[in-house]
Amino acid sequence: MTQATQDARPDGEEAARDEADEQGVYSKAGQPFDRDTNYIGDRITKDARPVGDGIQTWPVEAGRYRLVVARACPWANRAIIVRRLLGLEDAISMGVCGPVHDKRSWTFDKDPDGLDPVLRIPRIQDAYLTRFPDYPRGITVPAIVDVPSGGVVTNDYPWITLDFSTEWTEFHRDGAPDLYPEPLRDEMDAVMKHIYTEINNGVYRCGFAGSQEAYDEAYDRLFSALDIVSERLETRRYLMGDTITEADVRLFTTLARFDAVYHGHFKCNRQKLSEMPVLWAYARDLFQTPGFGDTTDFVDIKRHYYEVHRDINPSGIVPAGPELHNWNLPHFREQLGGSPFGDGTPPGPNLEPIEAGHDLVHLGRSHA
Repeated sequence: MTQATQDARPDGEEAARDEADEQGVYSKAGQPFDRDTNYIGDRITKDARPVGDGIQTWPVEAGRYRLVVARACPWANRAIIVRRLLGLEDAISMGVCGPVHDKRSWTFDKDPDGLDPVLRIPRIQDAYLTRFPDYPRGITVPAIVDVPSGGVVTNDYPWITLDFSTEWTEFHRDGAPDLYPEPLRDEMDAVMKHIYTEINNGVYRCGFAGSQEAYDEAYDRLFSALDIVSERLETRRYLMGDTITEADVRLFTTLARFDAVYHGHFKCNRQKLSEMPVLWAYARDLFQTPGFGDTTDFVDIKRHYYEVHRDINPSGIVPAGPELHNWNLPHFREQLGGSPFGDGTPPGPNLEPIEAGHDLVHLGRSHA
């Protein structure tokens, strides 16, 4: 581009382009999307018990660690839900990043002074660099930070939530659900692997496909998997039977974002979730369960995807829809039997609610 062409831009256009460049690039021309899954594999275990060769372990210790999340991120949303369901709020504090980040990292712009109130840092990147000064990979959430040292412990999100269930049991609330029941683990692991590869990551393969061929293949894989899961849920209330498990948490965070983001922004448009009867009723059932809907922030979700992914949404315009009041419509899934918490109890009132104005009371425009 010549200097003359640059000078001919309308006021603000060059600044907007520079801002878009700072967001990073997510889709590579001619290539399918390939997620980098090389995370910090450290784990927090009871008495720092060893769990495998090459894996550093840290001891379970109430008050020592801080879970850093962004409500926009589906992987972080998992950790928020599991922490709340198990009642770990007093044992593990939580820092919340804003929905919009640049290519460097997520920032604590929700906090009044732009600093996490516990870690006193403006970016989660700072915790990564405190422990690994030359950290070469993506800065992701969720991440667990060791408060005394200020350094990141792990960002290996599948193990973060499983360890919440299995290693932090002494700090679970009374009546907490067993989200990873031992008799079901082999079957659960297979179900969760399918959900991750084909659905959780499948929407990203569609959205960040760099060619028509890559998109077409990703689209077919995604909706084939959704059909399989829908068939499974026709005769059982939850993925593993009569009560919620981590498998449901992992599926829910993708379904919650489907109509708001993935259907349009990621071109996952065979049907909306609200046009898939079984999955739509199942998603509403979970949304209306304490711990799920009360941690789902549709404002942050939409802002993140539409503002950050400038390579596929150059304008950064965030759509006004869809309307959201229908998340609270009756689902009738109780007719299949079971109950979300089995013999346990739901968590109490959410003491860390989403921001005022980000809830369905304000976002949904009911036509009743």
